[in-house]
Amino acid sequence: MEPLLPRGKCLTDLKRLFLLSLVLVYLIALVSPDQDYYSLLGISKEATSREIRQAFKKLALKLHPDKNQNDPEAHENFLKINRAYEVLKDEDLRKKYDKYGEKGLDDQQQGGRYESWHYYRYDFGIYDDDPEIITLDRGEFDAAVTSGELWFINFYSPRCSHCHDLAPTWREFAKEMDGLIRIGAVNCGDNRMLCRNKGINSYPSLYVFKTGMNPVKYFGDRSKESLMSFAMQFVTSTVTELWAGNFVSAVQTAFASGIGWLITFCAEQGDCLTSRTRLKLAGMLEGLVNVGWMDCATQGELCDNLDISTSTTAFFPPGATLTNKERGGVLFLNTLDAREIYLEVMQHLPDFQMISASSLQVGKFDCLSAPNVCNDLYVYQPCVVVFKGRGINDYEIHHGKKILYDIVAFAKESVNSHVVTLGPQNFPGKEKEPWLVDFFAPWCPPCRALLPELRKASKQLYGQLKFGTLDCTVHEGICNMHNIRAYPTTVVFNQSHTHEYEGHHSSEQILEFIEDLMNPSVVSLTPETFSELVKKKKANEIWMVDFYAPWCGPCQALMPEWKRMARLLNGLVSVGSVDCQKYFSLCHQENIQGYPEIRLFPQKSASSYQYYSYNGWNRDAHSLRRWALGYLPQVSLDLTPQSFTDKVLNGKEHWVIDFYAPWCGPCQNFAPEFEILAKAVKGKVKAGKVDCQAYAQTCQSAGIRAYPTVKFYPYQGAKKNAFGEHIDSHDAKAIAELLMEKVEDIKKKRKKSSRKKDEL
Repeated sequence: MEPLLPRGKCLTDLKRLFLLSLVLVYLIALVSPDQDYYSLLGISKEATSREIRQAFKKLALKLHPDKNQNDPEAHENFLKINRAYEVLKDEDLRKKYDKYGEKGLDDQQQGGRYESWHYYRYDFGIYDDDPEIITLDRGEFDAAVTSGELWFINFYSPRCSHCHDLAPTWREFAKEMDGLIRIGAVNCGDNRMLCRNKGINSYPSLYVFKTGMNPVKYFGDRSKESLMSFAMQFVTSTVTELWAGNFVSAVQTAFASGIGWLITFCAEQGDCLTSRTRLKLAGMLEGLVNVGWMDCATQGELCDNLDISTSTTAFFPPGATLTNKERGGVLFLNTLDAREIYLEVMQHLPDFQMISASSLQVGKFDCLSAPNVCNDLYVYQPCVVVFKGRGINDYEIHHGKKILYDIVAFAKESVNSHVVTLGPQNFPGKEKEPWLVDFFAPWCPPCRALLPELRKASKQLYGQLKFGTLDCTVHEGICNMHNIRAYPTTVVFNQSHTHEYEGHHSSEQILEFIEDLMNPSVVSLTPETFSELVKKKKANEIWMVDFYAPWCGPCQALMPEWKRMARLLNGLVSVGSVDCQKYFSLCHQENIQGYPEIRLFPQKSASSYQYYSYNGWNRDAHSLRRWALGYLPQVSLDLTPQSFTDKVLNGKEHWVIDFYAPWCGPCQNFAPEFEILAKAVKGKVKAGKVDCQAYAQTCQSAGIRAYPTVKFYPYQGAKKNAFGEHIDSHDAKAIAELLMEKVEDIKKKRKKSSRKKDEL
């Protein structure tokens, strides 16, 4: 029997089939749904924001459907890597994913849309590959602009053509500045909230930032020279002109304080450093070396005494000999490049003082000389440590970038805060005072973003709560003991009780969380307490209950808003929550089919067990509060023209009136607020409402021109004026305080009047 194909042809086809199989296996492995997001992008869990963007861009250019039009699965494959990128680039979503996996993101829709191949090739991450330009993300921005350094930052959008036009100039400008000014960039496409908070509404927007100075926006033309002229006016460093009269005293004074001089001598022969280069060096060496210059054309004798015959730049370290006979220690620099001069000078500066284990102070410590000290501090690699002045056990390790602005910002924050680095020797036990412990990993970007916020919060809660951080890459055993699955995980330990923080990474929300622990606004309900407090509630009680699952992304987003809403409703509505993962049978019994499920249980009516489900689009504290207040029993009275005249104008009681129209949106929003007001002033001031659509004549007589309008009608012994007193507020608490003041004033006037009559 003859073979169907020649032997050689068969082998060739088998080889092709084998190679094709390898390619298919590679592509399947690349986008396998079983892989996690980090594997999909080919990055480690330690990846920085820039590394995530770079990895995604590389894959986007390779796997984009525009470049794989013959692959029917290209669209689905690209959606997977796009979703991985959208989740991992966001600090909050990344933490949820690390902790709960995709289950914690079930209702998040990131990654469903993507751009053209051209966009990823030319528009995506404009400055990611530029070492001179520091791309700042949300977590790095504040540390940068408050470090004390001068920053010039370009807020841009990848979609903005003007931003792309500026990019080459911005790169050249960054190289020219060469460290004198920090040149940064913020991608507002990836950092919308940051840009919105900074008031950025057009691109590109260029701003100068410096601590103690309001940001200054640049409005000039976008040439390199114009940008440099604008930026240099904010450089406060000085270059001193030296001459025979001040040279010796200036140099000796500096030497006495341990600071050297970098002096440029400008002679007729040779090239002299330009004034801009001198100023640049003054900024780069500020606080380390004084920078000056001398004109040898006018100071010829002094230059001759120093044996200077041609233009040169010299570094005089402290103690250097200044005569022409001996040049002990003087370093002559044969370059006009600022960066080269800077590096040479830095190499010749005195080193930090080497300190011993018994005298820790400002300086550097050699861990090889006393390894036990570093082991006790759990320091295993070169790092910066701030000791707080209360012994060597009270310290904090720097985990940020090993660059000047980050180290300076850390040092300033740390010495003024109350956050300490924890280990087995000082980890809080059950018998100790309350602690907030942040379990983190140094490689985790959201962890690094949280650290400065913890320092801010620690200042506000000093004396009430201690703050510490635990590095889970070093103390893995302690983290496993406390079931830490993702970073950062922040837990409050209060003796035998633990409470995990689930809010956003901001000091304000951390403070809210602690306040809520001290004075809980939400009752954590069990099957027993749900039955006792909610099902068997008192007739005049109202309850709101959130049925949630800990792994549910929208539930986590709702939690801080739910607690905030509970505080706003304090005294009006009782608020609780049920963990449906912990109490599944209760939630199943209550027919909970999705999370979060928000229910309101109103005051008892004919129905023994009645509730209303919240179906609103917005789940913020104020929207939920407004919905709940709509179920409060009405305290105010609905007035007709007759009752308005009889009770308000002719009556002997104080009245506050809400003039409204049923079709008016602001009136509907204000209605529950007015009921809170009515309840707050009950017994002192009566509250009424007038429908201006039904009783237009009454409202016209009262001078009503807009809805809602609030007016106060005080009784002072005579018939009241129909116009009343206008109240320019729609806040129940503010109006109540104002009304109480007015009522007290009326009482005082009556007492005075009564005394005068008695005296007569």
